Amino acid sequence: MKKLNVKNNEAAIYGVGGLGEIGKNTYGVQFQDEIILIDAGIKFPEDDLLGVDYVIPDYKYLVDNKDKIKALVITHGHEDHIGGVPYLMKVLNVPIYAGPLAMALIKNKLEEHGLLNSVELHEINDKSVLKFRKTKVSFFRTTHSIPDTVGIAVHTPVGVIVETGDYKFDLTPVTNQPPDLQEMARLGAEGVLCLMSDSTNAEKPVWTKSEKWVGNSISHIFDQVKDRIIFATFASNISRIKTACDNALARGRKIAVFGRSMDAAIVNGRELGYLDIPDDAFVDANQLQSLPANKTMILCTGSQGEPMAALSRIANGTHRQISIQPGDTVIFSSNPIPGNTTSVNDVINKLEEAGANVIHGKVNNIHTSGHGGQEEQKLMLRLMKPKFFMPIHGEYRMLKIHTELAEQCGVPLDHSFIMQNGDVLALSKDTARLAGHFQAGDVYIDGSGIGDIGSIVLRDRQLLSEEGIVVVVATINLHNQEIQSGPDILSRGFVYMRESGELLDEGRKRVFRTIRKAMHNKKATETSIRNAVIDDLQEFLYDKTERHPMILPMLIMNGSH
Repeated sequence: MKKLNVKNNEAAIYGVGGLGEIGKNTYGVQFQDEIILIDAGIKFPEDDLLGVDYVIPDYKYLVDNKDKIKALVITHGHEDHIGGVPYLMKVLNVPIYAGPLAMALIKNKLEEHGLLNSVELHEINDKSVLKFRKTKVSFFRTTHSIPDTVGIAVHTPVGVIVETGDYKFDLTPVTNQPPDLQEMARLGAEGVLCLMSDSTNAEKPVWTKSEKWVGNSISHIFDQVKDRIIFATFASNISRIKTACDNALARGRKIAVFGRSMDAAIVNGRELGYLDIPDDAFVDANQLQSLPANKTMILCTGSQGEPMAALSRIANGTHRQISIQPGDTVIFSSNPIPGNTTSVNDVINKLEEAGANVIHGKVNNIHTSGHGGQEEQKLMLRLMKPKFFMPIHGEYRMLKIHTELAEQCGVPLDHSFIMQNGDVLALSKDTARLAGHFQAGDVYIDGSGIGDIGSIVLRDRQLLSEEGIVVVVATINLHNQEIQSGPDILSRGFVYMRESGELLDEGRKRVFRTIRKAMHNKKATETSIRNAVIDDLQEFLYDKTERHPMILPMLIMNGSH
């Protein structure tokens, strides 16, 4: 292995993404010349990443070792586990193994990126076994907020390494796919060398409530609402969509679906048999208006306050087909993801102002996490009885608490490893040690551009948002060394032009002199004049305002040689 000091009789495990963060889950298990990749997720950007759509891991190490990668195996179909698949496939084409729902979602993504026909896809279930020359992969069923979730066991010559994927122990799931406790216990009895386990809810000393419990709360709310219901949740939360639709159907309400991802979720859910909704239960926007309010439910995306999602547009009054009517009840069946609280509160305020009754938050029991709390994390540790432990899928403090839980469950603290992306853990039958590090930073995706927004572009965006922009327009004849028109100065987000006439006048005179002086240089070019304008105006504006706007000279060159 390049740069890693892993011995021939050791397996290596690492996170390319997903350690010290929520999202970007991409993990590797490597034995000699075989790598099994687990998941390929994205992360949604923090507020300071202006205009970045999402973040993927740096795949450099994987690209350098692409001949060793035998498979990409997928635990489930959430974005933070499959969102990176098309970007990964652009740089390494490896076979993908995934359950029915995750596979349907991956196919949609590959099709959007024009890759569907060039990638080898294999559908698996919790009983599948994949055999390679030195390693094999088996699966076990878990429960989460999406159907078809599995944990993954990689069998290497030195021992079994288990990656749980996202899980909770929901013993009454609405999808009728309970967790396979027997298989987990069997793995534990046969011996697990290292457990890599989901740490999302490590701070919560609870047993996460079952989806069935949420169903009871939702049923109770549906009984009380006399008018139209607008139900907002994640398009990926098929269990919650099923609960909402079953309750609507039971009360004779027709269902109208809004939002592209919600449409896709309904199609996939029905095709795979998770949603049992007859065709005539659906109505479109036109039919909605003619039905009595107590006979309709609108199902939409936007429970996170996303500006372009259906619910935000309804709240802002900019949705083409739907507006809030007095008496509407809007149910937010999700908790705000950290960082989204402000935008969620914004949407709630607007909906209330428009006359809707909004039901949200813990008090109404209309959401439960898809991740296990401390009690379930302890159960997983007890079932698996690992020799070594590596918490994954969580920020540092979550990983740290998870190692403390492992200690309570019989894993000595020095057998637990809190790792960062790119750190490598080498395991033999009896030992575990840190064995080097590879580059595993963040890559930003903006629109369809991958990695072409580095820190420079982000700094420019930060500057624009904080300091504004000043545009200088002038027409110049370099041959005759004359300024034919301008210079004019425009300010956007820097100073209010009407009140800053003097400052801009003085700036204009100054730029006039600067351009004249720059043109007199025998070697003058458009670039040298631009740079002179930027340097001079920057200094002048900073002197006057103590701010650094971005300066953009637009020079129209006439009669150049």
